[in-house]
Amino acid sequence: MAGSGYEEKGARRVHVVDGARTPFLRARTGLGPFTGSDLAVNAGRALLARQPFEPDAFDEVIVGAAMPSADEANIARVVSLRLGCGEKVPAWTVMRNCASGMQALDSAAVNIVAGRSSLVLAGGTDAMSHAPLLYGPAMVNWLAQWYAAKSFGTKAALAARFRLSQLAPVIAILRGLTDPVVKLSMGSTAEIVARRFGITRSMMDEYAVESHRRLAFAQDNGHLSEIEPMYGPDGTVYAADDGIRRDSSVEKLAKLKPVFDRTYGNVTAGNSSQVTDGAAMLVLASEDVVNEYGLEPLGRIVDTQWGALDPAEMGLGPVHAITPLMMRHGLTWNDIDAVELNEAFAAQVLGCLAAWESAPYCKEHFGLDRPFGAPDRAKLNVDGGAIALGHPIGASGARVVLHVLKVLERTGGKRGVASLCIGGGQGGAMLLERT
Repeated sequence: MAGSGYEEKGARRVHVVDGARTPFLRARTGLGPFTGSDLAVNAGRALLARQPFEPDAFDEVIVGAAMPSADEANIARVVSLRLGCGEKVPAWTVMRNCASGMQALDSAAVNIVAGRSSLVLAGGTDAMSHAPLLYGPAMVNWLAQWYAAKSFGTKAALAARFRLSQLAPVIAILRGLTDPVVKLSMGSTAEIVARRFGITRSMMDEYAVESHRRLAFAQDNGHLSEIEPMYGPDGTVYAADDGIRRDSSVEKLAKLKPVFDRTYGNVTAGNSSQVTDGAAMLVLASEDVVNEYGLEPLGRIVDTQWGALDPAEMGLGPVHAITPLMMRHGLTWNDIDAVELNEAFAAQVLGCLAAWESAPYCKEHFGLDRPFGAPDRAKLNVDGGAIALGHPIGASGARVVLHVLKVLERTGGKRGVASLCIGGGQGGAMLLERT
C-alpha cells in the first residue's frame, strides 16, 4: 500500500546525524570473536564518543537483529545498557529478516515524526557465526521424557530406545535461510530469478568479480570511513572487512560448483553474499535536537517504502520497494546520485536490473506503459557490496543507508536510495538526501 513521505505525515524532519559500523568479519571455522551485542557496542561506543551529548540523552534505542543468541534476549536493551544509555532509556528489538537494520531506522523515523522521540540510537547487528546448532524433534521429545522420568525402570527403557541418529544437529542458520512457506532456500529463489530473466553463470561471476574489485579500490582509497576498528579478546585488531578476495577472477569463480541446484544451477558460494558478523549503528534526530546541539547531520531520511511479492522470487524485492517510492516522489534514476542495493546474490541484483528494463514486468506490477528503467551501474554499489564484504543479516539494512549518505558526502551528490531484498518475499527501500 502506498504511503506519503515523512514530511507529509508530520512537520518534523528526520536527520541522520552520524553513523558507524564494525568491520564485517567473514564466518570461518567455529565461533567468531564477537557476539551480536559485542558488535553493536563496538560500533556504538565510537559513535557516541564523538557526540556532544551524553548517552542517556536518547529517547530510545532500536536495534534490528535476525538471530540474537539466547543470552541476548531483546538485544537492543543489552546494547543500550552496555553503551551507558542508562536504565531509564527504553530499548527494543525489531526483526524483518535481511532488512532488520532498516526496519530499526524506519521505526525510529516514524517515532520522531510522530513526536514520540526526538533523539534515537538505531541500527542492526548479527553474529551469524554464533547461530546455534539445535536438536531435532526426536531428540527433543526423548529428552523431555528423560527429564520427566521418575524411576530407574523408565529411564532404562528410554535408554534402550535412544539412537545416535537423534544427535544429528539442526543447523539453525540453514533452517533460517529457508522459506517455510515455499520450502526454498534463499539461494534457490536466486536460481528462479536467474532463469526468469536469462541470467547466465558468466554474468553472475562477472558481477561478483566487480564487487570485489570495487571494494578493494574503496579500501585502498579510504572510502569506508564509517568503519571503526575492533579489538578481540586476545588483542587482535580487526580494522577492515575481511571477506574480500583481491585475486578474484571469472576464471577462478568458474571452477566453483553450484550450491543450491547442483545439476542445473549457477548460484555458487563465489557469486553469493558471505555469512558474516557485523553491526552498524546510527544517530537519528529531529530538527530541534539538531539545532539544540549544533549538530551537522550527514543527511535526512525522506521516506521509506516496504513492498512484497512471491517468496519464490524474493530477490526482486527492491524493485517492489524502490519503484513505488520513486514514483510517489516523481523521481527518475536521473534524480538519484547513489544507490545501494544489497547483494544477497549476483543473480538477485542482476534480476532487479532486468525487471526494471522489462516492459511486461513493469506493466504487470506497477501499471506502467514502459519500463521504469534500471539505475546506471556507475552509481550502483560504487564501493562493492555484500558479495565482497558480507551480509550480517540484521546489520545490512543499516549499513546500506549509512553508506549511501557517506557516498553522497564524498561525491557531493544530493539524493540516494538504499534497498534490500528480504527473505519471505519482501523488499525495503529508503530515500535519503544530503543536507
